[in-house]
Amino acid sequence: MALTLLRHTTPDVAAGICYGRTDLELAASFEAEARQVVHTLPGVDRIISSPLRRCASLADFVGQRTGLSPIHDDRLVEMDFGRWEMQAWTDLPRHELDAWAADFLDARPHGGESVAELTARTHSAITDWNAPDQHTLVVTHAGVIKAIFAALGGAHHYRSTISYGGQVTLLEHAERNAPT
Repeated sequence: MALTLLRHTTPDVAAGICYGRTDLELAASFEAEARQVVHTLPGVDRIISSPLRRCASLADFVGQRTGLSPIHDDRLVEMDFGRWEMQAWTDLPRHELDAWAADFLDARPHGGESVAELTARTHSAITDWNAPDQHTLVVTHAGVIKAIFAALGGAHHYRSTISYGGQVTLLEHAERNAPT
């Protein structure tokens, strides 16, 4: 099996804002970014996408150029940051950030979703969409990509970064899936 994980292009939101599950508009640079992404993608057999606009639009753009119809899966939406959504990270209560840092996987000081919950639903989606004879493109969010890495290899992968329009391909190896 092969999975290519593709992060959405730049959203229309100010830098430093916690936007998680919020359904944002796309930046004016969307079409140029999407064209660049299409030129770097491997051949794929199907497209699975978060239904949020920033992913669905990119999945549709890729689908129009490949002849594939994207399938939307709610389990691929970004983490729900509850009352932190659309707040500047610098404005969040320090005691809530400290509580999250102290119990990164299970804390929910924002009232939304825990990292463990994100990882579980993401792992469920990837398990369902993994097919040994197909190369699947998953258009999703940075947090979901990190959750997939974590599900495959440990929570330290939450420290990884992936740029807007960035991608990584996971291939089946003899022992386990690993980023290539």
